[in-house]
Amino acid sequence: MNKLVVASNNAKKRQEITAILGKLGIEIVASDATVFVYVEEDADSFAGNAQKKAEAFAHANNLPALADDSGLCVDALDGAPGIYSARFAGESASDANNNAKLLQLLDHKDNRSAYFICALHLAYPDDSVSLSSEGQVAGKILKETVGNSGFGYDPLFFCPELGKAFASATPEEKASVSHRGRALQHLAAQLKASRSKPQRA
Repeated sequence: MNKLVVASNNAKKRQEITAILGKLGIEIVASDATVFVYVEEDADSFAGNAQKKAEAFAHANNLPALADDSGLCVDALDGAPGIYSARFAGESASDANNNAKLLQLLDHKDNRSAYFICALHLAYPDDSVSLSSEGQVAGKILKETVGNSGFGYDPLFFCPELGKAFASATPEEKASVSHRGRALQHLAAQLKASRSKPQRA
């Protein structure tokens, strides 16, 4: 595989993917050259949603497609927002809306532990190959937003491994420990292993 499409128009998410998979010599097709498909994310798991998106984009573009589904799970909220992270405050909610709702729900709560999770799925248009991986990173929810980098809940997520919020970290720092960075590293290892296998005559 030398080329793939990413099932997302999120520029920062695509940059994170390109930074890791690009090192394998894989070309990431530009978003404006990708046939975009609306996929209803109605699966009951991150992995299920990622698989649905990857398969739809692979078939529509006739190229291998990589999709992720990721989100924030907060212990004091019984794992919410979870698979609803992107639409926590409503279907058309902005990052700021979602962050505001999270802060409101955690007001006066002592337990602010949380973790990010990312499920990746790589599908081929002929359904001959599919790869999946998952990554997590634990942290806690701050009481106010900080930093101006990243996206989503990054301004509220304090990462002990970095000693700062994701939104205060450089892209390289974040990728070294983030849920998506870890899932991508796992996927990259699988791709390297598959390339090293002897080909059948």
